[in-house]
Amino acid sequence: MNDAKAGSKAQAVSSAVRRKKQTQSLEPRNAPVQDRSKQRSRQIIDVTGELLEEVGLDDLNTILIAKAVGISVGSLYHYFPNKQAILHAMGTRWLEQVESALDEIASWPIETLPLPDLLSKMLKIKLGVYRRQKAILTLVQAMFSVPELRELDERHDELEISRMAEVFRRMGIRRHIRERERLGRLYLEVTHSVFLVVVNQKGDRAKRTLTDLEFMLNALLAEYLSDSDS
Repeated sequence: MNDAKAGSKAQAVSSAVRRKKQTQSLEPRNAPVQDRSKQRSRQIIDVTGELLEEVGLDDLNTILIAKAVGISVGSLYHYFPNKQAILHAMGTRWLEQVESALDEIASWPIETLPLPDLLSKMLKIKLGVYRRQKAILTLVQAMFSVPELRELDERHDELEISRMAEVFRRMGIRRHIRERERLGRLYLEVTHSVFLVVVNQKGDRAKRTLTDLEFMLNALLAEYLSDSDS
């Protein structure tokens, strides 16, 4: 084995070890088994979301979280080893809700739904996932910027892109998988950024932004469907 290959292999092993250690540092101290422990874990995650909205990521700490939950910091550490672990659990739960929404979309008769109806339904169910998550903008920013949470951001992208590529296929967009994945990434980036805006808007302003999003995506996808029909 030459020096370059040996160096690459060593670097890959080192990266794998770092990822493993990073994952271990985010694991709960004790996986909750009893209902009471599960409820406490959910409470810690919910309270962290509320605090995240109030104080932001930088000022959030385990002392504040424990006080808001009504337990000691030592008791908090019984469930989560650090702040990042709680945020990781929060992000994981949000990804589960995203996946559940995508599962519901996959169960629809996509092949027979008119594009405007399908798009409206997809945007509605996905926007609901964003609206239900406390401090969604700060959580998403943390998933992107905090090294310990970055894999959540990557998982989110991979999940959305692969699922939307399949939705596009079922809609009738007969393009190579790589092209549908490219389109899936575009769809993801546009909807994700606009949803983060809409959740912080109210009334008619939010409705107009969502209407504009639907208009843009309808025009884009209609063009691809037209190409498929020709």
